[in-house]
Amino acid sequence: MAEAADIQGIGPSPARRWLRRTASLIIGAPLVVALLAGPAAATAQAGGTAKAPTGSETVDVSLNTVAPSAPVKGDTLTVSGTVTNRGKDTITQAKVDLRVGPRLSGRTSIDTAAKRTGYVPGTDPAPLGGKYTVKFAKLPSGISQDFTLSVPVGELGLGDEGVYQLGVSLSGQTSRAQYDQVLGIQRTFLPWQEGAHDSKTKVTYLWPLIASAHVTAETGSDDQQTPVFADDELAAELAPGGRLEQLVSLGSQLPVTWVIDPDLLASVDAMARNYRVKSGDTTVPGKNQDVAKKWLTSLEAAVSDSQVIALPFADPDLASIAHRGKNVSGTLSHLQTATEVAGTTVQTILHVKPSTDFAWPVDGAIDPSIVDVATSAGAHNVIARSDSLQETRDLPYTPTAARPIGGGTTAVVADARLSTAFQGDMSKAENSTLAVQEFLAQTLALTEQDTDTERSIVVAPQRMPTVAQAQSMATALHALDDERWTEPLGLVDAAEEKPDADATTSVPGSSQYPKKLRNQELPTQAFQDIKSTQVSLNNFQVILTRPERVVTPLGNAINRSVSTSWRGRPLEAQQYRDSVSTYLQSLINEVQLISKSDVTLSGRSATIPVTVQNRLLQGVDHLVLRLKSENATRLKLNDDGAVAEQPIQIAGGHSQSVKFDAAANVNGQVQMTAQLYTEDGTPYGGEMTFTVKVSELTPTVLLVIAGGLLLLVLAGIRMYTHRKRANAGGAAGDDGGEPEQPSDPTPDTDPGSGKPSGSGEKVER
Repeated sequence: MAEAADIQGIGPSPARRWLRRTASLIIGAPLVVALLAGPAAATAQAGGTAKAPTGSETVDVSLNTVAPSAPVKGDTLTVSGTVTNRGKDTITQAKVDLRVGPRLSGRTSIDTAAKRTGYVPGTDPAPLGGKYTVKFAKLPSGISQDFTLSVPVGELGLGDEGVYQLGVSLSGQTSRAQYDQVLGIQRTFLPWQEGAHDSKTKVTYLWPLIASAHVTAETGSDDQQTPVFADDELAAELAPGGRLEQLVSLGSQLPVTWVIDPDLLASVDAMARNYRVKSGDTTVPGKNQDVAKKWLTSLEAAVSDSQVIALPFADPDLASIAHRGKNVSGTLSHLQTATEVAGTTVQTILHVKPSTDFAWPVDGAIDPSIVDVATSAGAHNVIARSDSLQETRDLPYTPTAARPIGGGTTAVVADARLSTAFQGDMSKAENSTLAVQEFLAQTLALTEQDTDTERSIVVAPQRMPTVAQAQSMATALHALDDERWTEPLGLVDAAEEKPDADATTSVPGSSQYPKKLRNQELPTQAFQDIKSTQVSLNNFQVILTRPERVVTPLGNAINRSVSTSWRGRPLEAQQYRDSVSTYLQSLINEVQLISKSDVTLSGRSATIPVTVQNRLLQGVDHLVLRLKSENATRLKLNDDGAVAEQPIQIAGGHSQSVKFDAAANVNGQVQMTAQLYTEDGTPYGGEMTFTVKVSELTPTVLLVIAGGLLLLVLAGIRMYTHRKRANAGGAAGDDGGEPEQPSDPTPDTDPGSGKPSGSGEKVER
């Protein structure tokens, strides 16, 4: 930024005393030898083997605490840490010293000092010395020693109020260089402000409560629609010591603006009731209701008197939408829906009315298309960052955050230095300490840039800070509790501050959007997949008697598919989108036609049944079953010929057999096609085909059959009469012999078979 032009005179600190000490050191010949040797790079290579650190980088000096972070008159400054010998030789006559440097001239000077490594004679101040030194007889190679330096603030030689360089060094001798030399140094900053500043900087600190997606599109079949979680990892973040628990616990004691993803609240609220967790191909009951309830109770108490900003549901990736998705139809409507439900969700669960008037692109990086998308859902404020919306002119100060960028939109520009101060691994005490001291130094230097004007500064940290990062942020903010040079301000109020007339209002072009961020965006195919899922959902919901049971959970899952949390996780993002689509298709397939075997139709007319099955737990309606004859000349349906339709209405868990009247004209086979449609003519599910075999019995055939039957009857009567006469004649003949019996006539048909008459089914007549 234009802070490079900071114009603040270098103060006289600690003045004559440090100059005398510096001069006495420069006179020493051993130091000249050390200067000629110069610091050696710790990673220099020789013969393929890394050399041990030498010179002023031989010893690693770690600063673990600086307390108080911003002392006042009468305090005692305590600096503790560890020194570790990284060199090959044992260090003798080692001593740890505190070095208080000159007052720094502004924010750019702080940046420069923070980047320096190694000891620089003439630039680094002389040691405080005397009794404020910690000595070690020797420090062997690879060995660490802890130290603590305690110095009354009055002994530091601090002059005018401002930011001072503070260094801790280790000096000593080695067998190769038997003279005192600085073998390691670490620098930090000491804000010095005795009382309240005449003009204070208003600081808005965003405190984000955002998490990755854990809830699937699937719900239970009960009336409560028990949600199904992909895993139970969210519970670990909510439990004591977890990331989200710590954010609430720490934030409740800080003057911050809460920035909340409503999807997180909805997920935790679901956990507080009955929920299930996927386990392989099944689900098991969730067991962390108490953890969820306690977290929600703590959060509700924490935000009761604070400003709350509700992001659109599931924190959609605005840049991905702008660059890859807005030209895919339906994408912007998802953003609109996500914004509409945001306020209601937060207010219902936390009982506070949030502001939904803010959009927050990733890392505050904007271009015209991102601004257009961010405001398309109704937001009038876009949270940008100063390394994106950069000043076009050199200003000797950091301008107020709010500035108009056209179209009634306000860019709330977060300070890049302060917003990125606590990124990285803050679990190491040294990293946290250095970050806190630099943050405080930057805020004081910012306030001193223009003491006649009170400015409003916004800090927008990383979206999902770790526990250590959150703790470091809280430490820095607590150091500002006494409001000596800053005072807290809510984000809504910051957006309404009077803009600086000299601050830039020009949104950077799309070519200036960071390549690193662009490479993390969701691909266009992701939005096409989402569109396909939405189309299927739209077609499905029109047949349901209770569509909200499907539309709400699946709509939320579709919103989660474009979440900012998928950045850097393309495979997981794809898997989530696929799971939503697969689950929806499984529901659609629960309403289907039952496959038919071939049908045999005997006679001129009959009915053809087609069965529709509904395995959903709710009824379906507004469906039409269409049956089509591929040869209407041979087999006609109703009076319309080739096609017949009937409306479908089936209760949940039931089937319905639909009967179509058919008339046969000619014998043979006819291909039939059955297909479900929604009332608007959209095909539903796949079509089903089967064959009808027409076997018509004409009047002539019936007459021939009747004649044959008559002849058989007459033949039977004749045989019966002939046998009766024969029996009578035998009784009147020779008494010595048995009358001859005629044999039974030979059957003229085979015995009937017990097997089915053939494949297929007989239709009802």
